[in-house]
Amino acid sequence: MAHSTRNQFVLLGQRRFAPFFWTQFLGAGNDNVFKFALTILVTYHAATWSSYAPEVLVNAIAAVFILPFLLFSATAGQLADKFDKGKLIRLIKALEVLIMGIAWVGFADKSIALLFTALFLMGLHSTFFGPVKYAYLPQHLDEAELVGGNGLVEMGTFVAILAGTMLGGLLIRLPGGEHYVAIATFAIAAAGLFMAQFVPRSSPPAPQLSINWNPFSETWRNLGFARQKRVVFLSILGISWLWFFGATFLTQFATFAKSNLSGDETVVTLLLAVFSLGIGLGSLLCERLSGHKVEIGLVPFGSIGMTVFAVDLYFASRSLDPGAAVGFTAFLRETANWRVIADLFLLAMFSGFYSVPLYALIQARCAATHRSRIIAANNILNALFMIAAAGMGAALLAAGVSIPVLFLLTGMLNALVAIYIYTLVPEFLLRFLAWLLIHSMYRLRLKGRDHLPEESAAVLICNHVSYVDALVIAAACPRPVRFVMDHRIFQTPLLGAIFRAMKTIPIAAEKEDAARKERAFQEIAQALQDGDLICIFPEGKLTPDGEMSTFKSGIMRILADTPVPVIPMALRGLWGSFFSRYSEGKAFRRWRGVFSRIELVVGAPWAPPSPRPPPEAVPPPNDTHPLPRGGGRGEGTQVSPEALQAKILEMRGMRR
Repeated sequence: MAHSTRNQFVLLGQRRFAPFFWTQFLGAGNDNVFKFALTILVTYHAATWSSYAPEVLVNAIAAVFILPFLLFSATAGQLADKFDKGKLIRLIKALEVLIMGIAWVGFADKSIALLFTALFLMGLHSTFFGPVKYAYLPQHLDEAELVGGNGLVEMGTFVAILAGTMLGGLLIRLPGGEHYVAIATFAIAAAGLFMAQFVPRSSPPAPQLSINWNPFSETWRNLGFARQKRVVFLSILGISWLWFFGATFLTQFATFAKSNLSGDETVVTLLLAVFSLGIGLGSLLCERLSGHKVEIGLVPFGSIGMTVFAVDLYFASRSLDPGAAVGFTAFLRETANWRVIADLFLLAMFSGFYSVPLYALIQARCAATHRSRIIAANNILNALFMIAAAGMGAALLAAGVSIPVLFLLTGMLNALVAIYIYTLVPEFLLRFLAWLLIHSMYRLRLKGRDHLPEESAAVLICNHVSYVDALVIAAACPRPVRFVMDHRIFQTPLLGAIFRAMKTIPIAAEKEDAARKERAFQEIAQALQDGDLICIFPEGKLTPDGEMSTFKSGIMRILADTPVPVIPMALRGLWGSFFSRYSEGKAFRRWRGVFSRIELVVGAPWAPPSPRPPPEAVPPPNDTHPLPRGGGRGEGTQVSPEALQAKILEMRGMRR
């Protein structure tokens, strides 16, 4: 796409995003106005509305709303891939208006049956909107905008949940409150339908798709699509785990506030508000922390915070003495309660760091023709994990486990799940290490990011300044990069483990180990044929004095085996820092360069050299190359170690 913005809030003023944002905001809010009002109604007025016990009806509300996600998500995903998403959004919002009409009649007649019918249909409405919601964004946003757009959507969703819950609770407590709830939900649905009229057209990615109406076989097929890319499937599992984690906490808020915090209903609302605002802030901060790209390094960062503050919530709440129920004002006067509030807020904020990059990763890496169906599979797994969370919570509480202990166990379980996922996909953890390095030790500026290819293979070449050059480059590149490095670095225990996990290719000098060198070139050729990015440091060694050494000829062997574009890069500002050889043996100056600005400059790609024709061959007329022969300006410079070195010296623009 030609349009791209560096400020996520600018999207709220653009038609490609704003109508969609407000449509989903109103829908999420309306769900919670209706659900919470119905929950309060059956809790306090069940005797006049139904013969069932309040506890039964409250649990039934959760089950009835989530049931459509299990039954119809597979169908919803197919429809979202087959039809224009703009039209689908308008149809879904029209259905919402009809559903709220049914609810209005249910409130007027005091009919639990009609209200639960409307609740089931609202679950159906959300089921069909979910795949459209997350598949719409990558069709209208650049990859650099995906994290910011997802952050706004997540923030908007949780603010809408909070506002809807508060509005539903306020209206239902008024005399004749059910009538006010009916009017409000119908009006919000109508406003959502109005905003949906401005959602732009979204071309269907798979218009010839034949709909499979069997939800069970289609669900299995969708999971199969997701499993085709391991990182996508594990991201789906990661998101589903977040719903398990979040549902465990949210489900217990009412009992936790009453039994452990000695708070009344207003304290429950306070906890929900703090949790929602925390997730909203974390979702918004993702865009800034990620550097306007899909930064999965934030996922381990988020999971660490989730565990830390879940565990601290246990210690903060276990020592509180239960007493008479108090309102939120009196609750906030107790300084001990502020630690509980801080833990909940930070736990939720780190959950935002965790979730937004995973959603953006799924959108960016799954095939457009199957995106909605994969998101539908994600919704199904989310629902199953939420059911499992409810089952685990009920079983542990029935066994006598206290709510603070339940929070502690969930936090520890989160750590185990995170370790398991990052063991299966080291890319998450490696991106975290790279992200942590450039946000704690340095301040990285990337120039020329548009020169990095989004999908195709290329060879990146760069000057070699410090021991962390590979991590800096990995942090700056939106795609995984495979590095070629001296095999001896693998003998260092920690570095060896890191670079093995990064699928680094070990290489040796021919006179040292000719067989290893040959295997390295074969592995490089195979990686390029698979569409990977390969990065080499043509100097062959770390600079001892800040100057560039002569480039070796290995780049020409690589291009002869697999002709791909060459992208020159220059690192600036790392010489003299803690991780460069400048600091070796200089104990008092070894921290020089910490927190300093560094830059990675990416040049325009150079086309690979054309194979020389045999002497008798006559070159065809107008022989051209897909990329300029040097530097990106078409000046005709032939690819060679000397030309590439000169270009990087020019890009570096400084001696050191």
